[in-house]
Amino acid sequence: MLIGEVSRRTGVNERLLRYYERQGLITSRRLPNGYRDYDESVLEKITQIRALLAAGLPTRLIHQVIPCANGPSSLAPCPGVLDALRDRLTTLDQRAADLAEARTLLRRTITRTEQQSPPPDLRP
Repeated sequence: MLIGEVSRRTGVNERLLRYYERQGLITSRRLPNGYRDYDESVLEKITQIRALLAAGLPTRLIHQVIPCANGPSSLAPCPGVLDALRDRLTTLDQRAADLAEARTLLRRTITRTEQQSPPPDLRP
């Protein structure tokens, strides 16, 4: 499948797909006309790459993790990267806790502000 089709099906722009290829995250064959030709399996791999990037992993670590991937949502431990993955998970857990705390504070502030504000029909 050509790069435009991969882009359309994954929502990842062509420039980023070429970057993934330069980083060794995905591969393609070259057609006689020089166009990139990707296997169907690249779609799942791109989904995995995007998820790992969203988790904050750098491409150099993703390059090591991708060969250990068993499916779009499950990763087997990879030799030499388990500590880095655990560290990243700890960081994400802390960020999630921080966001939950901020969310609670925001809800509390909204509630208090609504309680202290006059009803809309009594405002000047």
